Amino acid sequence: MSLGRSITSALTPSVAEFAPDLTSKFVHQALEKAIHGIGPFPPAAKAAETQLKEQKGDVEKAVHEVIENHVRWAGVQGFATNLGGLVTLAAMIPANITGLAILQCRMVAGVAHLRGYDLTDPKVKNAILASVLGEESVLALIKKKELPGTPMAIATAPAYDSNLDKVMATQVASALIQKVAGKRLAVQASKRVPVVGGLVGAGTDAYSTWKVGRYVQREFLARPRG
Repeated sequence: MSLGRSITSALTPSVAEFAPDLTSKFVHQALEKAIHGIGPFPPAAKAAETQLKEQKGDVEKAVHEVIENHVRWAGVQGFATNLGGLVTLAAMIPANITGLAILQCRMVAGVAHLRGYDLTDPKVKNAILASVLGEESVLALIKKKELPGTPMAIATAPAYDSNLDKVMATQVASALIQKVAGKRLAVQASKRVPVVGGLVGAGTDAYSTWKVGRYVQREFLARPRG
């Protein structure tokens, strides 16, 4: 099986599994799969360590490679889940949300691990979810006092706030749905030529993932690695 097929099959479970409940439960499931591994993807920390070894211990080069790899994979799954006729569009949107959630959470987790953060820490998990929202959304939520701070502030907070779990998951679920549904008109217009629909999906998901990657690269400052 090709890498593209492996990625698609691993990241797009049946619509019946996720479509009815694209809410906080879905987001936490995606986060755990991102951290602990799914299908052809090993756990985020293990994959990040592999990149660190390949880059001869250079953390920043490893961070760059983690982001670049996930941007490429986001393009693959974005292409696959947006390829086909108009009739399949409604069914593939939940699958696209699932794939994008896992990939972006996995990318952020890999970067956080390389920068010295403990992926088992619930504060860090909430910081990962905050990062997936993107900088603009995070700043807007802070301004509205719906978030206590930036991902870095959440990850390094002196105490864990369990109430933040549901807030973060709900916000991420909403943001992911908007990300995928936001390109729906463009994909619909291009579905008359199926490959074009796939290219629209690939470009949009890759760019979205690149933006999250750039944000987390700036946001998670290095800490001593254990």
